[in-house]
Amino acid sequence: MTGTDGRGMDGRGTTGAEAGGEAAHVAGGTTGDTVAEVVRQWRSVRPDLDTGPMEIIGRVNRCSALLQQAEDAPLRHAGLSRPEFDLLGALRRTGQELTPSELARETFSSGAAVTKRVKQLTEQGLVERRGDDRDRRVAHLRLTDAGRELVDAVLPEQLAYEAAVLSGLGAPERGALAGLLGDLLHHLEGRLGALRV
Repeated sequence: MTGTDGRGMDGRGTTGAEAGGEAAHVAGGTTGDTVAEVVRQWRSVRPDLDTGPMEIIGRVNRCSALLQQAEDAPLRHAGLSRPEFDLLGALRRTGQELTPSELARETFSSGAAVTKRVKQLTEQGLVERRGDDRDRRVAHLRLTDAGRELVDAVLPEQLAYEAAVLSGLGAPERGALAGLLGDLLHHLEGRLGALRV
């Protein structure tokens, strides 16, 4: 419904922007971020559209972009990229040898990307390969002693760095956010394929 001033109105006679602002306030969110301005602009030109999904997806994407831009200081100091550390971490936390295809699944990476990273990490002496006794085309990958020591040294520093990044949120907010993101991830991992066209 459109009010006499041309702004979108909901069933209570509130504008779409006001209703969204109230929803954000109820959810404990903030309306001063960059996505809030994008949503406000869309509501201005297309008040007939429900921009609710944009308020979630847009913020998740924006947070992801900012975190990537910030870089991971402890990893950078150790000469590692985040994808390289994820690969080393997968080998450390599983506690067993993994094939390149298993590493790709563990790190949500393509096979080509894993092959490239494994080559680099092998050259650095952090990962070693072992051929399969029955199939020479298959390689088994494991951490070297140096690789294990590096992961064990960097992980506490990385976790402290990530805690500092999140320090603007209190423990209850971090817990609630982790739970909500976990629910969203579980939903997407189980059902996103059905939404693809």
